[in-house]
Amino acid sequence: MAGFVNKLLILLLLFQNICLGFRSPLSVFKRYKDTSRSLSSECLGSDQPVISFGLSDFALDIRMPAVTPKQSDTYLCMSVPLPVDDEAYVVDFKPHASMDTVHHMLLFGCNEPSSAENYWDCDEGTCKDKSNILYAWARNAPPTRLPKGVGFRVGGETGSRYFVLQVHYGDISAFRDKHKDCSGVTLHLTHQKQPLIAGMYLMMSVNTVIPPGKKVVDADIACHYKRSPMHLFAYRVHTHRLGKVVSGYRVRNGQWTLIGRQSPQLPQAFYPVKYPVDISYDDILAARCVFSGEGRTTETHIGGTANDEMCNFYIMYYMEAKHAVSYMTCTQNANPEMFRNIPQEANIPIPVKSDVLKMMHGHNEETKDSDASYLLQQAKKEEAEVLDQDFHVEEAVEWPGLDLKLGQVSGLALDLENNLVVFHRGDHVWDENSFDSKFVYQQRGLGPIEQNTILVLNPSNAKLLHSTGKSLFYLPHGLSVDKNGNYWVTDVALHQVFKLGANDKEPLLILGVALQPGSDKTHFCQPTDVAVDPITGSIYVSDGYCNSRIIQFSPNGLYVMQWGEETSLGRSRPGQFRIPHSLALIPDLSQLCVADRENGRIQCFRLETGEFTREIKHKAFGTELFAVSYVPGGLLFAVNGMPYPGEAESVQGFVMNFSTGEIIDTFIPLRKGFEMPHDIVASEDRTVFVGDVHAKVVWKFASAEKSETIVEAKLKNKPESTDLLKNMNKQHLVQQASSTGVSFVLITTLLIIPVVVLLAILVFIRWRKTIVYGNNSDGEHKLDSSSGRILGRLRGKGGGGINLGNFFASHKGYSRKGFDRLSTEGSDQEKDEDDGTDSEEECSASPLPPAPSSS
Repeated sequence: MAGFVNKLLILLLLFQNICLGFRSPLSVFKRYKDTSRSLSSECLGSDQPVISFGLSDFALDIRMPAVTPKQSDTYLCMSVPLPVDDEAYVVDFKPHASMDTVHHMLLFGCNEPSSAENYWDCDEGTCKDKSNILYAWARNAPPTRLPKGVGFRVGGETGSRYFVLQVHYGDISAFRDKHKDCSGVTLHLTHQKQPLIAGMYLMMSVNTVIPPGKKVVDADIACHYKRSPMHLFAYRVHTHRLGKVVSGYRVRNGQWTLIGRQSPQLPQAFYPVKYPVDISYDDILAARCVFSGEGRTTETHIGGTANDEMCNFYIMYYMEAKHAVSYMTCTQNANPEMFRNIPQEANIPIPVKSDVLKMMHGHNEETKDSDASYLLQQAKKEEAEVLDQDFHVEEAVEWPGLDLKLGQVSGLALDLENNLVVFHRGDHVWDENSFDSKFVYQQRGLGPIEQNTILVLNPSNAKLLHSTGKSLFYLPHGLSVDKNGNYWVTDVALHQVFKLGANDKEPLLILGVALQPGSDKTHFCQPTDVAVDPITGSIYVSDGYCNSRIIQFSPNGLYVMQWGEETSLGRSRPGQFRIPHSLALIPDLSQLCVADRENGRIQCFRLETGEFTREIKHKAFGTELFAVSYVPGGLLFAVNGMPYPGEAESVQGFVMNFSTGEIIDTFIPLRKGFEMPHDIVASEDRTVFVGDVHAKVVWKFASAEKSETIVEAKLKNKPESTDLLKNMNKQHLVQQASSTGVSFVLITTLLIIPVVVLLAILVFIRWRKTIVYGNNSDGEHKLDSSSGRILGRLRGKGGGGINLGNFFASHKGYSRKGFDRLSTEGSDQEKDEDDGTDSEEECSASPLPPAPSSS
């Protein structure tokens, strides 16, 4: 009987291992990729540099062999042969490095490395023959993924037979502890023939000199293209510390088409080319790097050290296989005169926050200190966010602002002294007769508003402190105040944005063309709001009722970029708007949040790039969300609109935790109800003001600590409120992406089942033995001994066959379809010569609402 049990348990164990071991070849590579994450500072990957998965695909791990650089600006190289003789294609790159220790990495392809040593100083060169750059990484850039059907060709009769990894160690202060570095990259290769062959086109200035103290220095590069057509799909920029912006263009028949534009001080990733660009014979490829020599006391030249400069614009392209060229360069300026016509955007630096600069450039103690300070600030902020949840917003019933004689209140802001600034329409009203079908204002005969439209009020007693804006506006809308105390306003009738000094009667800056709606770079169509970055001075305009975009301008009003599009039928996607109505800057996180009014949600974007970061949407918002305001410390305030007939959500104000998107509190007036709350503004002491465009009033709300008395009163008076809030939180759609929950339950179940079966068998056998043999101690001893041997196998060799990493990897999604942000760093050849969204779950699309009301 004991022998039978042994065999049964061994078969069960083998069956379990076979089930867990059954996975697709691709899942092996995923397991390898997931495991290698923990090896970024170890050298375990080098023990098994090649992992085969399936008949056609394999992974190749290329790592520095435990090196410790002895001085700053050290370049070390190592080589790895292609493990196959026939042709293969590189389709994925995954870096293993940190900017704390590595300035950049370059991966070359060639047929004869410069040395046969385990590693060598790159001063000896990288390759003896011609080398091609396949990959580059710097500044914690994300992994590189190529479009489907595209690969770098290696091996065979024409492809490279060796990979040479070059690592630039900038500041070696990180190696004071003498640790070993194993930075590198993992390649995913396939033997499956790719229809399109990838290549790299490097545009590089070689003779630029930056005079000390000179504010603006341009480095221009241009070459005529004389090969078969190529299609551009990604770009990357690279300079050192003095670079402000790098831009690349295709010039065809005098027309400049943007390939890509980015700050070289941001993570040096390969970014997708926004709109497809093809290059044909005799087109011109042009690039410009903008530098500043401010702060330098000597000339700066192009070179390979951190104190030198570089001007590189990389282009990833693909071509048909029969015409493919793997690597091309351009190092001249074939037509200097044509740069007189370069688009103005190429001359406008892309602002980068000072803390980002420190993080990007630092490998020393100062950076570590700033990083520690940053982490401390983040911890304090998170703590503050937790504390912020212990308060409640209630109407300040002593506020006399309801008695003010105002027109339609369209905008609110707080000035530098926390006084309330109100933007109202006086005796003008926006109604169905205000515009024609082309959004042209029809009541110009009324003339501008004769009353002062901008009022500054004491936030405690509503006393008028200052007023301005007489005879300037027709239909006021959005309002903000910049760090210098200037007023920024929008007028939907004039289709313009204005900057006004607090004591100036004439505007300091006007954007847009008066009374002319439009959708180009110089026109707006009923712009709704404006916000000014207090750090960079960049201007952001939400445009508007008849356009669906956010536009960025430089501090002096030059067009920089725009993003957004009209919402398509059905589900609204990230970056789509149905009236971007209100803006809230979050300067400490470098984000801009937009009240997407008719989509009933908040969308947030990165200031520098316009990249979508998250969506906040709750069922309690209803169909419309009118305005949003942010308070330093992590609080977001918002107001929604009146529900449509048949909808249950009430009009109210919301307090949210910005980090999580949770609704912390809701509030409504006590003395009279909201009619159409149009704008909201909050101060750091959690005083909240709401302007109502229909009721023509401004409400004031103040925070009250949630004492036990208040909580008890709420529970007695509104027993359903707690459940309501819980339901709101359940409906909250901003969630952290997590795919491990199901996998954890699944693996736990698979592990428990064999144990349960084993125990059941043991109990059954023990029972049977008891029945048959009675209390035979020898029989029990034999059974226990046999069971012990089997359990020993389970704990030992048998148990070792269960690899949780394999199991988890086989359940994680992986796709090469499409194109994520690509990563790498550039010739940095300095010594030798990237709808996934953060919005999670979304409600099913509801029928289209009635036409939005004007306000």
